[in-house]
Amino acid sequence: MIRIIDAARAVGATILALLCVQVFSAAAQDYPTRPVTLIVPYPAGGGVDVMGRLVGAKLSIALGQQVVIENRGGAGGMIGTRDAARATPDGYTIVMLLTGISQL
Repeated sequence: MIRIIDAARAVGATILALLCVQVFSAAAQDYPTRPVTLIVPYPAGGGVDVMGRLVGAKLSIALGQQVVIENRGGAGGMIGTRDAARATPDGYTIVMLLTGISQL
């Protein structure tokens, strides 16, 4: 239960950060002019996929543009992360990563 709450807080912080960047960026007033791709580097149906779809829906409303969710699972998330790193750096491709903290 605590992990779900922490994940929800992380998602909220991410959305807030993205909105702040959009509001305070004078040079990008016409962004976005086309759909934004959100790469989820894990298989569909998992926890990260669900959170990605929730973030994508809220981000779509906030940006006024469609957010396309692409699941690119494999290699523990490295394939989707690699594809996001290789994407054109124009702000139309973002990636949702999973961070974990192990308890000792």
